[in-house]
Amino acid sequence: MKICVYGAGAIGGHVAARLCAGAAKSGAEVSVVARGPHLAAMQAKGLTVRARDGVLHSRPVATDDPATLGPQDAVIVTTKAPALGAVAAGIAPLLGPDTAVAFVMNGIPWWYHDRTARDGARLATLDPGEAIRRAVGIPRTIGGVVYSAATVVEPGVVEALAEDGRVVLGELDGTISPRLLALADAIAAGGMGGQAVPDIRMAVWSKLLGNLMTGPICVATRTDMGALLNIPVVREAAERVGEEVVAIAAAYGFDLGGTVKARAARSAALRHKPSILQDLEAGRPMEVESLWRAPLALAETAGVPAPTLGLMVALASQAAQAAGCWAPD
Repeated sequence: MKICVYGAGAIGGHVAARLCAGAAKSGAEVSVVARGPHLAAMQAKGLTVRARDGVLHSRPVATDDPATLGPQDAVIVTTKAPALGAVAAGIAPLLGPDTAVAFVMNGIPWWYHDRTARDGARLATLDPGEAIRRAVGIPRTIGGVVYSAATVVEPGVVEALAEDGRVVLGELDGTISPRLLALADAIAAGGMGGQAVPDIRMAVWSKLLGNLMTGPICVATRTDMGALLNIPVVREAAERVGEEVVAIAAAYGFDLGGTVKARAARSAALRHKPSILQDLEAGRPMEVESLWRAPLALAETAGVPAPTLGLMVALASQAAQAAGCWAPD
């Protein structure tokens, strides 16, 4: 099974390392598409991931030119949402007649409103000009979310110390297909949880709950989640955001009830900066549309009040705009 990880930064690097670690068992041939100093380091020295269960060192084929890799059995896209236009422009050489493409990303994904009547109309900001829809198409697409508090600590080196490291994958139509199981098993073979689920949209909302409880407030204050959530009044505000997200999800048929306080407690134990804060500090484009504004748009469509979430997103969006990492339409 030829598998390419497209966008091998912190998260993609961790996933690629797990695929490489399990290659003897799964038979996977692993490549990565990356860029800049991180790519150069992987080409020169390989990829190192410092994980809770040990140090993983591997040498996947690494390139910034997908045309050198040829068609794959599966592509795992782990870029941030603002990079989807570049993915659309570059992914064609990796696509054979039966190539599956798993989008393992944060926020409301570009494919979210397909093959289900309950989710409302498409949000055009998630796929401007429908570039990724035209380049990849819904039949190839697998949805995914990842739990991996990962950081590129130096070029070629990723630190991923979270206990709950896993990738959740699902077909958009709810089937448990052979290609879905093969991809989940290839990830799991390397010691990272690889789950195939029947309702990937539920997994999207479950991940989004944690993202929204911590991301906006961390960006607005430029502070890690553990430091913030151990302040009682801040933790209370994060939990109010969580309850609003639970209500939005419920309006679309997804029950996240009873998980807010547990999420806050887990986040309070982590001295970790959410990836969107890492992007702000590095001056990179931020996932404001998919992570923050899309859930608020869905709340408005469903008539669900979300005043605390709205306030946090407004403050954090100002920080993103002031840093030149996001611009409103």
